[in-house]
Amino acid sequence: MNRIAIYEDNPKLRELLELLINSAEEFLVVGTHHNCEDILRHIQSESPDMLIMDIDMPVIDGITGVKIVKEKYPNMKVIMHTVFEDDDRLFACLSYGADGYILKKDSPSMLFGAIKQLFDGGAPMSPGIAKRILQTFRKPVPNQNSYHLTEREKEVLEYLTRGFSYKMIAHECTISIETVRRHLKNIYFKLQVQCGTEAVAKAIREKIVNE
Repeated sequence: MNRIAIYEDNPKLRELLELLINSAEEFLVVGTHHNCEDILRHIQSESPDMLIMDIDMPVIDGITGVKIVKEKYPNMKVIMHTVFEDDDRLFACLSYGADGYILKKDSPSMLFGAIKQLFDGGAPMSPGIAKRILQTFRKPVPNQNSYHLTEREKEVLEYLTRGFSYKMIAHECTISIETVRRHLKNIYFKLQVQCGTEAVAKAIREKIVNE
């Protein structure tokens, strides 16, 4: 039986999702939560095989939740279930390791099918999301150094897009964590973004770093 945990701050939707998933003999909901504040403790105590993750939740949201989970449990399956269709949130989730992206406006049967598809090794996406990703990759590739990043800055940014923490980046680059922070500050300025999530989304969207 495949074990599933739900992260959704809307209690009515959380209950409906639990009923939907438990209606199938092969699935079992082992936990429901309103945010990702204690997500690592939840995983340790509930042992889920998959997480269904909302994005807009209080305290710790779904984007941060994906990042936290994938750093500790890289093989954990995570499917985003959200109202958001914008590129920044989409690419942030995917860059942090989300395995699927389904919109709440889609039918419950689509979510149910996506769960089965993900357990079968697929990468389920809502049709509109899949189309958006295809359109992004069809865009002309800009000059990779158009933002005048140094080689070290590009290296740090590449590790960031792969979901590495500051400590991991420092280790890989043989530099201090403070130096990592300084490089990231320069990267944010050059890319004209405000945070790491925006930098990752832009780096992937515009192919600034090697995939």
